[in-house]
Amino acid sequence: MPRWRTCTSKQFRWTSPIAQGLLLCILTFGVILPICCHRLLYSYYFLKTVYLDSLSDAALQESYERGQEALRFWEAAASTKSLKDPLETIAKRPDLLVTIVTTRRGEGRDYHYLLQVAQQLKSLLKACGDKPCAEVMLCDVESGHALNEDALLLEKQFLVVRRSPDERWQIRDVSNIFEKEKRDYVFCLRKGWDMMRPKNVVVLEDDALPLTGFFPTVQDLLSRRFALDTLYIKLYHPERLQRYWNPEPYRILEWLGLGLFGATILLLFLSYYTPLSFTFSPSHFLFLALYVMAVVELAGRHYLLEIRRVSPQLYAVCPATECCTPAMLYPGNASIRVAEYLDQAVCAQGNAKDMVLYKIARSRPGEKAHSVEPNLIKHIGAYSSVRTNPVQPRLI
Repeated sequence: MPRWRTCTSKQFRWTSPIAQGLLLCILTFGVILPICCHRLLYSYYFLKTVYLDSLSDAALQESYERGQEALRFWEAAASTKSLKDPLETIAKRPDLLVTIVTTRRGEGRDYHYLLQVAQQLKSLLKACGDKPCAEVMLCDVESGHALNEDALLLEKQFLVVRRSPDERWQIRDVSNIFEKEKRDYVFCLRKGWDMMRPKNVVVLEDDALPLTGFFPTVQDLLSRRFALDTLYIKLYHPERLQRYWNPEPYRILEWLGLGLFGATILLLFLSYYTPLSFTFSPSHFLFLALYVMAVVELAGRHYLLEIRRVSPQLYAVCPATECCTPAMLYPGNASIRVAEYLDQAVCAQGNAKDMVLYKIARSRPGEKAHSVEPNLIKHIGAYSSVRTNPVQPRLI
């Protein structure tokens, strides 16, 4: 074969759409994304064996230092003699009540999760101006003989409620830790409702650290029409479960929509910068849509969601997911309805209170449940107060 024909054949092959698409995929998924994403915790490219231990140790150290700083802050605040009784200053029927469910921790006491959360809430409440965003109540559900020292330290700053001695004695007989956790939760829901009749309720576990836009976003959620008919709104879902490749139908639709939008933008870009050599075909569009979908999934949907923090109006509301209740918003009188529903259920392993609530929202006529993305809190609890802890806690 003549030399010029061989060269022309090679040039044709490398300038064909298939060859160009293959080259783009090799560069993107084999070079660019691994370089950019190998340290991102929630990316498929995260090098777990290389970076997980160091990232986990750094997170633990950061939490420890934040806990020690919070301890010093509240010890200094407790020494002030001019403080009024929180019961005298708390407003009746507030627009929003934030209830923190807390108990004494056997492990991880030096991290002072409750003190961290309380300090963050105090800082966020100051930013609300003259009219407070919310009232705060600590619900100490410790039933053992030892005291919850962190809750005692905060008694001069926040309203702290506890069971009576007889009630504490009765709850000790509950051997099922999941049932006890549910009963503690119900007690806190009822106590907040009975004492203040709040218009809306947020319930935080004592290791749920509110993020900067917490109160503006909660207020925006409550102003939306869907909140009127909602049993609860989840303010947190584990980051590792936020991927598109999960059994959540709405995410598949979002994923497809993102692929179509991204493909359209890329086609417009290509047609503008390469007007002479670019020719459009449906196969181009399909390839670019799948390309965009693969990029965002492999890089990590979690990081795409973070863009929504620019404004409270950009937070996405979607159907509720199953897992986890460290931060829950109950609009209107939903908190007391939830307490009644939970009273009718028995919790056990595999049927904890989060699963019970999820089943209730799906099975009860007229009840709906939602979840907000991205998360409004950071889950800082490396050590659980109700479950067995690993020797060395890890981020994932």
